[in-house]
Amino acid sequence: MVPHLVTALNGPLLDLEKKILGATPAIERWFRMEWQEHTPPFYCSVDLRNAGFKLAPVDTNLFPGGFNNLSPEMLPLAVQAAMAAIEKYCPDAKNLLLIPENHTRNSFYLQNVARLMQIFRQTGLNVRLGTLEDIKKPKQIDLPDGTSITLEPLERSKNGRRLGLKNFDPCTVLLNNDLSIGIPSVLENLDEQNVLPPLHAGWAVRRKSNHFAAYDDVVKKFSKLVDVDPWMLNPLFAKCGELNLQEDAGSDCLADNVSSLLSKIRKKYKEYGIKEQPFVIVKANAGTYGMGIMTVKDASEVKDFNRKQRSKMVVGKEGLEVSELIIQEGVHSFERINEAVAEPVVYMIDRYVVGGFYRVHADRDVNENLNAPGAHFVPLAFQQQHALPDLQAKPGTAAPNRFYMYGVVARLALLAASLEMEKTDPNPEVY
Repeated sequence: MVPHLVTALNGPLLDLEKKILGATPAIERWFRMEWQEHTPPFYCSVDLRNAGFKLAPVDTNLFPGGFNNLSPEMLPLAVQAAMAAIEKYCPDAKNLLLIPENHTRNSFYLQNVARLMQIFRQTGLNVRLGTLEDIKKPKQIDLPDGTSITLEPLERSKNGRRLGLKNFDPCTVLLNNDLSIGIPSVLENLDEQNVLPPLHAGWAVRRKSNHFAAYDDVVKKFSKLVDVDPWMLNPLFAKCGELNLQEDAGSDCLADNVSSLLSKIRKKYKEYGIKEQPFVIVKANAGTYGMGIMTVKDASEVKDFNRKQRSKMVVGKEGLEVSELIIQEGVHSFERINEAVAEPVVYMIDRYVVGGFYRVHADRDVNENLNAPGAHFVPLAFQQQHALPDLQAKPGTAAPNRFYMYGVVARLALLAASLEMEKTDPNPEVY
């Protein structure tokens, strides 16, 4: 299923599709060479926006929580990729410890945990769930489909260098918890095990501005390869640190950045004859789960934040205070499913695209964040299509070509995440 684009699909994006399809062998070789130099994140999901004149990632999640939204046809692909990923870290792996988010009763998220367990069991691993919550005995949670999962208390080994459960010693600890509230001591100094993703991938340390700076570098290289304007694939951004919105400290920095970014976007719109109104997205520079995100079309809007807007912006996930913001070029989403705005989300394990879905929101506009209550998900028919584009089709007409292009841009964000992790590693390997 491919949603129709509201914009007539012509001009810049068709040209981009043509160039990407024409350069497929060069692109795949380029990725292959890059993965020899850099290690991909263990898993990752990327939110894309397709404006018809621009296709860009707007968020890259290193603790993806929507594997339950992938269609069953995609599971064999996910299992294969998971096998490749595990072999890298622990070829003779037998046990995997999965640590999900804390205190969540969100049944969709818990189904994601169950789906992850299913994928990793198929790779030949015993998978059990440990929790960072303070529990003394195993806790069973029933799921809507009649199955259940069991959370168990974590235990450190006698020598203090390993983490496991009672009578369960895993080779690898896989986090599906984004560590927003900090790195718990129980996860530190596990010298004898792989902890994936690494602890500095958590939002206690990670910053979106670092990711998009790395993405900027990746896209400049890629754009030379396929001969396109990097802006077609890249959202411009700026950041504001040391904010205290409650006390109005830093709102000048915010207004100046918004104003400067909007004028850069207007210039590009003029260059390409784009008639849409430019906008920016203001959000926390660390993980937000769709919280505290604002669409801004003029710098005056941030100067005149009212108390309610300030309160909304300053508190992130788990009630944490937000002190740094990223201002990102807004990318319209002109894809629709049954008249509702849709955006593609691409899922990857290791360096492989394993599937994706459309996030659809009937009550949101083309310039608003769709990751909000009321969204629903439509699986992408990715399984055979993303890897086998139809080179005979006219640009803009074939689903495999659209999905191939999504897979390419998502992998650019994956590569950027890999560079970002290297640059922010507190204990880099020195060769």
